[in-house]
Amino acid sequence: MTSAMVLCRFLHFTVVLMLFGAWMFRPLLLGREAVLEPSLARIARWLAVVALVSGVGWLLLITASMAGNASAAFDPSTLGLVLGKTFFGQVWSWHLLINGLLVALLLTPWRSNFPLRIGLAGLLLATLAPVGHGAMLDGLSGQLLILNQIIHLICVGAWLGGLMLLVMILRAPAGLAVGDVLRRFSGVGYVLVAGLVLTGLINVRVLTGAFWPTPLLSGFALILLIKVSLVGVMLGLALFNRLQVKNCEQRLSMLHASVIIEWFLGMGAVAAVSLLGTMPPMIAG
Repeated sequence: MTSAMVLCRFLHFTVVLMLFGAWMFRPLLLGREAVLEPSLARIARWLAVVALVSGVGWLLLITASMAGNASAAFDPSTLGLVLGKTFFGQVWSWHLLINGLLVALLLTPWRSNFPLRIGLAGLLLATLAPVGHGAMLDGLSGQLLILNQIIHLICVGAWLGGLMLLVMILRAPAGLAVGDVLRRFSGVGYVLVAGLVLTGLINVRVLTGAFWPTPLLSGFALILLIKVSLVGVMLGLALFNRLQVKNCEQRLSMLHASVIIEWFLGMGAVAAVSLLGTMPPMIAG
């Protein structure tokens, strides 16, 4: 059941992060250009549907885990107890409701309403913050930890979704000024990386009581090290891509491959986070 939980968390986090990030970067990278709008709209619908299905799957797995019985996941009374009497269930009720509203929106003529889309996607992302380690603390400390986690998720989502959109642009430039697109992406990327690193360090310090958990090569600390290593390689690739902006039109295939690798590394980091969420952090001392 733990493996299924990790897979479900990974799938749900990935699609929600990419959905938010792609929409967030769309005005910055494409402006009023509508060349990729049909493809992006189709991908967004699929991402929203996958998010809803994986969100329901996550609820069923949590219910089965709490009850200690797989069949309890489909028992209405047990599901009602989880949704109504647990912190996870109360948060998840709102999360699934927002997800359902987003899917419905994308199937109506109002799907072109950008403020409504990004608002629902932002709420969907924010309601992921109290799930897992974000709910470890009570009172003001807990609220500040959740706020820090929301900022962390916004940075991760913007970067991951922005990379997905960048892959689409590099695959079919269609007359777009690729150099300008890359410069705009890189400019915002510096802010996202700074926010990601800072909020990540705060999370580790609060959850473990140390700047880095020990022992280094086991359990929580090992998975965290893998995640940080993947992000470090992503930063190296991002710097490499930034240096290729000049005459980038002649290097589109290389840039496309590099951005795809960076994007997949980002998903690998999300997979590590999905595993971390099922593990107790190592408390110093």
